[in-house]
Amino acid sequence: MRVKELMDSNFNYVLAADDLIEVSINMENHRFFTAPVVDDNKKLVGWITSLDITRGLRENVSTIEGIMHSTDEIISINANETARLAVLKTSEYKLLSIPVLNDDNQVVGVVKFSDILNTFSKLYEIKVYKIFKAMESELKGVSWDELMEASAIVTRRRTGKKVTAEQYENNIHNATFGEAIWATGGLEKFFVGLIAIGELVLARKVGNARK
Repeated sequence: MRVKELMDSNFNYVLAADDLIEVSINMENHRFFTAPVVDDNKKLVGWITSLDITRGLRENVSTIEGIMHSTDEIISINANETARLAVLKTSEYKLLSIPVLNDDNQVVGVVKFSDILNTFSKLYEIKVYKIFKAMESELKGVSWDELMEASAIVTRRRTGKKVTAEQYENNIHNATFGEAIWATGGLEKFFVGLIAIGELVLARKVGNARK
């Protein structure tokens, strides 16, 4: 997934010469808290936040130019970068949003923290069943029944609980990805479990072929 697939291309922006009071009213009416400052060609020249607006009003600054952050202070990202990088930058710098640029330094979108949360929320709601269907597709020559049997064996080994292949299949039909992560103790353990299942089902396939 690329940044351009995650970003909001219908974003709010301001000009350096814009009146500070008018921008403050616009920010309040449209409920945005940060905005890129651009020139007539949509090139990034600055960045403002609602806190900057508050400071500017207190100090009687008249235009956006008087309170905006310079380009040297702005964390930005290219539209063709991986979306993962936008997530990492948002977390590292504790940002509400990041301006997205094209190769000509023009602002083409904004990635908001809320966009990232929405994406993760959708990911968490994916049924585990679909993940196993993808595994079945990748593990050529492995049947669904073989995959479920291997999954039940790995589960019994890891938890000590007796689980049949049928019970395991029923569980993954009802469970979401997010629930599975919590149940297994984290993302890393969940994927370690998937790897173990893949290795076992292939090993059993090879063993049966040699008999």
